[in-house]
Amino acid sequence: MTRSLEAAMADFAPQLPLAVAYSGGADSSALLHACAQRWPGQVYALHVHHGLQAAADDFAAHCQASCAQLGVELRQQRVAAQAQAGQSPEDAARRARYRALQAMAQQAGAPSLALAQHADDQVETLLLALSRGAGLPGLAAMPAYWQRAGLHWHRPLLTVAGADIRRWLQARGRAWVEDPSNGDTRYTRNHIRQRLLPALQQVFPGFRDTFARSSAHAGQADVLLRELAEADLQQIGVPPQIRALQQLSSARQANVLRYWLRSNHACTPTAAQLQELLRQIACCTTRGQRIQIKVGDGVVVREDWSLNWYNAPVLDFTFARNAGAPKPS
Repeated sequence: MTRSLEAAMADFAPQLPLAVAYSGGADSSALLHACAQRWPGQVYALHVHHGLQAAADDFAAHCQASCAQLGVELRQQRVAAQAQAGQSPEDAARRARYRALQAMAQQAGAPSLALAQHADDQVETLLLALSRGAGLPGLAAMPAYWQRAGLHWHRPLLTVAGADIRRWLQARGRAWVEDPSNGDTRYTRNHIRQRLLPALQQVFPGFRDTFARSSAHAGQADVLLRELAEADLQQIGVPPQIRALQQLSSARQANVLRYWLRSNHACTPTAAQLQELLRQIACCTTRGQRIQIKVGDGVVVREDWSLNWYNAPVLDFTFARNAGAPKPS
């Protein structure tokens, strides 16, 4: 259920000192102000300079001035966030931003890092996942807490509506900057924010709460599937043994193969790739049945009665060394 910013912050208990991702926008301004007020002298502000628009220098200057007023140490890092071929600008910027935030928090010696995404951001994430036909991990949307690279990552405002955050800032006379790109509806998130959310508010006023509940259900189901996959992977072995896989239902085969590829090779198959892999596994009744399927930036291949995954450079070397193995196409 959506709550006030004060109620959300009352439940926020990070390990200190705390690093706060600070863009200068309304959401991160409210989070930084609330954290600095609650834990004076124990909060760092982390600002990532993307350099993607002319206003980026103004954002940095605003952050410096605001942190000076709050008595908060500001750390900044410039990043190159240009998208690669086949990558969206939003994804490129997000990945660069998270790498920079992680590095700055570690350099500051802060065990905890707080991000300012709120309830409306959570709805946007769920709608994007639905539009892409995502599975349970996508439908679970953004977690409120996770650990990575020795850091505790928090999103304490996920239950607070964006409009309530701005009202909280206005009541305290706190200024923030508006990112000009937020009005550009060529970005899907902005289109959702400006067109879909107002429509949802009119038809389903409690959509933030009900959507969050659905995401929580998806998250719980995803945990159960991951636990089942861990148990199944212990049974079929690493690398996966084909005959052991064939003893499982097709749904459990798909579940454990996704888990194996993600946990062992940081690779996620598309629905079509996974379906074809399952089909070929079902056909493996003799030693001569070949399996070779592109997955991510590599290939899943059959080796005797087991499966393995190779990225392209390793695959070329392996097949060159093993003359008896099939040459990849």
